[in-house]
Amino acid sequence: MAEFAWQCGYAAFSVSVSNLEKVKDYILRQEEHLKKVDFKAELVAMLKKHGVSWDERYIWD
Repeated sequence: MAEFAWQCGYAAFSVSVSNLEKVKDYILRQEEHLKKVDFKAELVAMLKKHGVSWDERYIWD
């Protein structure tokens, strides 16, 4: 099994107070979650869901 490691890049999103507990839980379980969905797929899904445009040249290593 490969060791867990954080990606070199990052993205930042704001969180409303009403979703704070859900976000805290996500962060605590992120390692487990990322075994099911990889970082790239999750980031692209979030960008699409919120109508954020992006350029592939600038979001991947």
